[in-house]
Amino acid sequence: MLLLVAAGEVLGMTLWFSATAAGPSVAEEFALDAGLRAWLTMAVQAGFVAGTLLTAVTNAADAINARRLFAAGCAAGAACNAAIAVAPGVGTIIALRFLTGASLAWVYPPGMKIAAGWFLDRRGTALGVVVGAVGVGSALPHLLAWLGTGLPWRALVVSSSVLALAGGAIVALLVSDGPHVSASAPFDRHALRVVLRNRGTRLAMLGYFGHMWELYAMWTWIAVFAATSLGNDTRMGSLVAFIAIGSGSIGCVLAGQWADRWGKARIAGGAMLASATCALISPWFYGAPLALLLALAIVWGFTVVADSAQFSALVAEHTARTHVGTALTLQTSAGFLLTMISMRLVPPMSAIAGWEWAFVFLAPGPLLGAIAMRRLAVSS
Repeated sequence: MLLLVAAGEVLGMTLWFSATAAGPSVAEEFALDAGLRAWLTMAVQAGFVAGTLLTAVTNAADAINARRLFAAGCAAGAACNAAIAVAPGVGTIIALRFLTGASLAWVYPPGMKIAAGWFLDRRGTALGVVVGAVGVGSALPHLLAWLGTGLPWRALVVSSSVLALAGGAIVALLVSDGPHVSASAPFDRHALRVVLRNRGTRLAMLGYFGHMWELYAMWTWIAVFAATSLGNDTRMGSLVAFIAIGSGSIGCVLAGQWADRWGKARIAGGAMLASATCALISPWFYGAPLALLLALAIVWGFTVVADSAQFSALVAEHTARTHVGTALTLQTSAGFLLTMISMRLVPPMSAIAGWEWAFVFLAPGPLLGAIAMRRLAVSS
């Protein structure tokens, strides 16, 4: 079941960064500046926030079977993403990216809930595999952009839609519900209040927010950082981005195993300290040889997302089984809302201080998150 859910997440989440990977070609065709180009990904974040918030408020994440939500999200997201290929202008593209993100609100959190339902003692490892799959799916468009030099950007976008449909089919037809989380639960209008009343849940969410301040800003702009560092080589920038995001998939799986052995809060806090260090030292790798840039990408990519699954596992542990879907959806909604701020700040930071200093301001997020994890570990 875990492998099937992971496969579904890999394929479904290719929608997230499909337009980002095609960004240089889209920007050239529609004459986009850096701010508008940022919205190719930020619109997905905004849509995801809106979709997860609506899902959490309506308790739909627990009232509707997660497998059905997942399949519906993949189908809707694939349709919206594919429509970008025939969009007449940038306004339509951004609107379709928003709708794609809203659809993914029924892909990412439900996938986490399905996996959590199959595991109890080794939930950290299981969710690490799922989040690692999300990373692979997010990285795939960058790999396609690197391999497919000369590939039309519309073909890249449509290809990701086809993959997402396959992911939805896998979960709908081959995955079943696990015994450790309610497949569906009665509507509870007090669900949000019940979730936020728990101190452990609140601390896990605070740690997640610090983690998210850094994660998507780094994932979104690492290709541009690398490309400008290498003399505006956009193809190699895509390769560095793929390696950075793909390394995180390995980090998620290994961190999940370590977390089940030594404690989820402890491992999450350690990962955030390491990723904050990478953000702080990133200026010294700008303009360095490709080998050193790849080394930073591997280490930072590994640590920046290694902790992600553990926040979800901690939230699942501290939340009543009938409210796990709502809690996970609320956490992701607020976290992705925060990413929109940090992502949008990177271009003006680079304009003021240069791309070499663009990531330094991300470090306080994971540092504060590590403090929350320390408190949670002490109180547990």
